[in-house]
Amino acid sequence: MNIKDITVGIVTFRSEKVIFKCLKSLENIKKIIILDNSNDLILKEKINKIYPHINFILSKKNNGYGSGNNKIFRLAKTSHVLVLNPDTILSKNCIKELIHQANLIKNKFAILAPSEKNIIKKEIMEVDHVKGFSMLVNLSKIKKIKMFDENFFLYLEEIDLCKRLKLASEKIYICGKAKITHLSAKSSNIGFEFEKCRNWHWMWSKVYYNKKHKNFFYVLRSAFSTIFFNYTKGILFYLFNRKISQIYFLRGSGTINAIMGKNSWYRPKINLTN
Repeated sequence: MNIKDITVGIVTFRSEKVIFKCLKSLENIKKIIILDNSNDLILKEKINKIYPHINFILSKKNNGYGSGNNKIFRLAKTSHVLVLNPDTILSKNCIKELIHQANLIKNKFAILAPSEKNIIKKEIMEVDHVKGFSMLVNLSKIKKIKMFDENFFLYLEEIDLCKRLKLASEKIYICGKAKITHLSAKSSNIGFEFEKCRNWHWMWSKVYYNKKHKNFFYVLRSAFSTIFFNYTKGILFYLFNRKISQIYFLRGSGTINAIMGKNSWYRPKINLTN
């Protein structure tokens, strides 16, 4: 493998505050696809002015992180895609180290991820799953298991992907010398709307994931205790802090919708047109 075998794929949503630092850290990679789920024409124009080689795709409909990455996988002309969140910054030689380790293991991996600073000290370590903010994926491996499950809108889609890869006897690694900084929950600048969306989908995705991979009675027991806790908290906070109260009600709502088998329908309430 060499750098020509890698496309960088980034799914964005109102990510202007962080995306430029991410792009600056990409060293010599020229094959970059950005799929923007907020239909942000202004951001597209800004990025294409500085980086005319980037393939910036506006998505008129926001179908989530997994769906966005699957579109990038289908568009990529390379054998591997480096999935990045817009709020990540690659350290110097990060991509070089990933390529080096990929060649040492003779490309026998489904996912090879960089390490957050000082987290992993080994050169390479096999793991059960990695976090989705940065993953070098072997397209031939993940296409065999139908890539991301697009029922997930946000959260746990990468854990589900890794679970299915391990069940298919594929290898997942973290490369200790390839370092990355993740700003965490900074990928969007829509303020409290992001917190509302994040909390609803975290609970929906948690239940949906458990329904896929765990015992049904475990799911019900866990979900009902979660519903009781969150609605009780929502009522208690209602008179003192409406925002916190709203978050608890949304967490309960996400849980109920997943238990009922409803799609992950909640979306941040912003104007997607420019």
